[in-house]
Amino acid sequence: MTRQRQYDVLVIGSGAAGLTLALHLADNLRIAVISKGQLSEGSTFWAQGGVAAVLDDADTVDAHVQDTLIAGGGLCHEDAVRQIVGDSRDAIGWLVDQGVPFTRGRREDGSETDDFHLTREGGHSHRRIIHAADATGAAIFNTLLRQAQSHSNIELLEDHVAVDLITSTKLGQQGNRCLGAYILNRGSGHVETFGARFTVLATGGASKVYLYTSNPDSASGDGIAMAWRAGCRVANMEFNQFHPTCLYHPKAKSFLITEALRGEGAVLKLPDGSRFMPRFDPRAELAPRDIVARAIDHEMKRLGLDCVYLDISHKPADFIRQHFPTVHERCLSFGIDITREPIPVVPAAHYTCGGVMVEQTGLTDVDNLYAIGETSFTGLHGANRMASNSLLECIVYGRAASRDILQKLPTSQLPTDLPHWDESQVIDSDEDVIISHNWEELRRFMWDYVGIVRTTKRLQRAKHRVDMLLAEIHEFYSNYTVSRDLLELRNLAVVADLIIRSAMLRHESRGLHYTLDYPDLLPEARDTILQPPSADD
Repeated sequence: MTRQRQYDVLVIGSGAAGLTLALHLADNLRIAVISKGQLSEGSTFWAQGGVAAVLDDADTVDAHVQDTLIAGGGLCHEDAVRQIVGDSRDAIGWLVDQGVPFTRGRREDGSETDDFHLTREGGHSHRRIIHAADATGAAIFNTLLRQAQSHSNIELLEDHVAVDLITSTKLGQQGNRCLGAYILNRGSGHVETFGARFTVLATGGASKVYLYTSNPDSASGDGIAMAWRAGCRVANMEFNQFHPTCLYHPKAKSFLITEALRGEGAVLKLPDGSRFMPRFDPRAELAPRDIVARAIDHEMKRLGLDCVYLDISHKPADFIRQHFPTVHERCLSFGIDITREPIPVVPAAHYTCGGVMVEQTGLTDVDNLYAIGETSFTGLHGANRMASNSLLECIVYGRAASRDILQKLPTSQLPTDLPHWDESQVIDSDEDVIISHNWEELRRFMWDYVGIVRTTKRLQRAKHRVDMLLAEIHEFYSNYTVSRDLLELRNLAVVADLIIRSAMLRHESRGLHYTLDYPDLLPEARDTILQPPSADD
């Protein structure tokens, strides 16, 4: 019989959003934070650039809001943008109080100032990116993790993979309330029952649905897929951001070249050394990411290139090493000295702008179920996420959801006597090659047919293939013991279907969704909202 655990709050995901929420609740509640691998496996740890926030006296909330609205291609929800940007100073203040070592400014003699160094990235009209050199995500994650590890009310569980949410609807009860989740304990090999008053999805995005991605292996859309199966609406899944500059090297898996390089003067070049971005946009290398990624994609296809080049070697070597130590050292490990030569780069899937629809508290359509961070659709990103707004969203919504949970605490009850996971009808698989084959097929046709540039015919081909895969995966899932690979494949197939269906519904080109069959904007900007047929498997 599987073990049952009980917590006040179950947080699925151990990145910036999940840890922020846990730390805000830990003085009052017993919390479990689960990670399907190591705690550092999520995207937060690998984020380089920084956090966008209104910190300089010359900057304003209105300016940050307007920059975000422009980058979002008319689809941002201004009320959500104002909520998040308006809370940015307090959110950064909280991170500073936790001990995050943000980079300070420097005087001419090299000594540090009391002020933080702010950089600028694409789409921003001011320097407003607070950072910790070029490893901001690691600095934030490591600081929050240390705080969480020191708190007796927070239990951090590695190698625990969420299988599915437990809801009152699935149990045949009135209403639709989340009661916890079934979790695969990879140590024991068994699925355990986690009951919780409140469950929070903080599982990150779904960029692993594409063959080439800047994301870690964990970005398989688990929270989005589980929420969809539980009865939550999803929105704007067609808007997948492709980061323009991922290191192109056979041994450099998923290494991102931060946009901050372009913010400090790096330029994109063709193999002959000529620049091309000024031909595509007056903002050149500092245009929004969708424009830069499409420009690179266009030049690569036009000239038959494997990559283009990002060059910052015209800057002083000491400046480069000081501002971009992580990029410098990583590139040097592959024999590329960025102080002397350009960096070979290609676009790669980077960020999921759509997700689970939530209120401004992070609450989903299912009672007591929250979604925060990249898993959620808040309305902040619209049709294209502006650089460094994502970590800000994680902190702001982690704080907002924690406040909402505390308000609801007096009327919440701890679920008891939840049914155990039934393993009696399944056997161990001796054909895991099916999982790896389907995995490769899914990610390749998503890259080929649902990538940076789309057509109706490509989307139809992708839909045909994903329908077959969904049926095959469902049969496999129903008959064999679950594993991390199988659960991720199952979730990725669901997310791929949601992306394809959303893309097929948008008959225009807006932001990150660009289709050759509908190259123009429609006069009215509308979200693409998908409603699940029922809260079933």
